Amino acid sequence: MNPAPEPGLLLRLSGPLQSWGERSHFNDRDTARFPTRSGVIGLLAAALGRRRGEPLEDLARLSLTVRTDRPGVLLRDLHTVGGGLPTKATVTTAEGKKRTGDTATLLTHRTYLADAAFTIALTGGPDDHALLTHIAQALRCPQWPPFLGRRSCPPEGPLLLGTAQDALHHLIRLPLAASPPKNDGEGIEFLSDRPLHRLPVPEELDNREGEDGAHPSGEVNDQPLSFHPRHRAYRARPLYRRTLRLPAAQFAGLGTAQLTALGTYLREHLNQPEGSLQ
Repeated sequence: MNPAPEPGLLLRLSGPLQSWGERSHFNDRDTARFPTRSGVIGLLAAALGRRRGEPLEDLARLSLTVRTDRPGVLLRDLHTVGGGLPTKATVTTAEGKKRTGDTATLLTHRTYLADAAFTIALTGGPDDHALLTHIAQALRCPQWPPFLGRRSCPPEGPLLLGTAQDALHHLIRLPLAASPPKNDGEGIEFLSDRPLHRLPVPEELDNREGEDGAHPSGEVNDQPLSFHPRHRAYRARPLYRRTLRLPAAQFAGLGTAQLTALGTYLREHLNQPEGSLQ
């Protein structure tokens, strides 16, 4: 039996580059292979106009379920800072001094997800209707520009697809931003902070082989406690995974073909006005 419908928001995270820091440290900035809770909650906080250090408890209690439309490929970039500049213009050290000579140029390695696309269901409890409504309004007209993990990674289009009385139902059925798989055995991965056996999967799609997402596959340290610049804090949370082989007709391709299919679905099933993705 499928669980009761969960109201929520449907988001689309897609762009040339994304980067969701997982274990970034000093000059080596990595990325997770999927949008992290801390990254998405930070995006919501920015849209709402919250400053670093402001409370996050209301946002942190919302649940996040991610559908990986396109996993993307890892891109590693080399950055240099301070090279060829006069001493006064070089990077300041922790002691407040300026770097000179061979130490003036800093090398940093940054990893991105290129050409990735994710669809997300953001759901809450019975008392979160007002909060979700407020977030939806903020995503339509954000206080500060949203980005996909880093400021250098803007989204390619609107983040908010719409609101739904059964967000997980539509998360499974929304058109995919991907071409049909060449291998019939390939599936679409879902990731969540809650057990995924609760997904309202139709019987004809319930093609799991062993794992149904009822138990965590591991832990990730991405539950934010504070974004304060000097006191950033996170805690670990369980990560649940489940793979479904969705119908070939649901793979809408890339570019305008996918946007057209997505717009049609939103108008027919979520009563979104025509042109809402422009």
